[in-house]
Amino acid sequence: MGKDAKRSELGQFLKARRAGLTPADVGLPTDGTHRRVPGLRREEVAQLASMSVQYYTRVEQGRLQASAPVLATLADVLHLDDDQRTYLLELAGKQTPRRPRARAQQVNPQTQRLLDALDAPAIVLGRRMDILAWNPLAAALLTDFSQLTEKQRNYARLVFSDSEMKRRYAGWERVAADCVAFLRMEAARRPGDPRLRELVGELSIEDPHFRQWWAAHDVAAQTVGTKKLLHPLVGELTLDWETFASTTDPDQQLVVWTAAPGTASEENLAFLASWVTTHSPGEADDADARADPHAGRGTPPAS
Repeated sequence: MGKDAKRSELGQFLKARRAGLTPADVGLPTDGTHRRVPGLRREEVAQLASMSVQYYTRVEQGRLQASAPVLATLADVLHLDDDQRTYLLELAGKQTPRRPRARAQQVNPQTQRLLDALDAPAIVLGRRMDILAWNPLAAALLTDFSQLTEKQRNYARLVFSDSEMKRRYAGWERVAADCVAFLRMEAARRPGDPRLRELVGELSIEDPHFRQWWAAHDVAAQTVGTKKLLHPLVGELTLDWETFASTTDPDQQLVVWTAAPGTASEENLAFLASWVTTHSPGEADDADARADPHAGRGTPPAS
């Protein structure tokens, strides 16, 4: 492929990539009006890349050879994956070391033993709020994670897409908005993560709340907080949660829920823990149709 042909192909490639993105994908607000072109406009790409529209237009039209730093910025803006970045730089005649692919995260056996030994609900979150591991009490508190596919085992996805999870959280909107703020922080750390881009895109399509909050650009780190749950077996639970960073993998965080001593929530959580010793987590989910979540602890359904 000749030099001119490569420039032309580079421009077509950039055009195709921006056509595949929506304003919501990159955190731009939408006004609800009909857009004449699919995907992002040239001026929107230029704005996100902090360059003039004229400059970006010349690059896309193949009339200007952009530098490697400019191309790297455009790759981030257009959410290119590793292969697409390599292709872009090859078309531009630039040399760059190939980025190593992020390996699938796994929880080491020591961490799993710690989870199982805890007397409190606990999970391990990885990149993108993926749920990597959990203990039986966490499964009884929230949902039976073992019955979900790997793709479904994502905390933010469950909060927005799982009807049972929505019912469990009193004040669901606050919980959901926090998830968006956590994901927005994750996007800043990994702007080229294709799985994060896929997650944001799917949730943006499925839920208008997610679109609104993603466009607001609110950010937050996962540290500590309090959540109120309405559980089908034990009733209302007010639980404090705290995260602990893994020393072996900084992208893994242990999240533990506890109840304040001497409260009804402590008593209800202890009852749930005793339930777990003789029942499977899925039975707690099944009980939702048989128990009033506002009624407090009652007689467990027959196993």
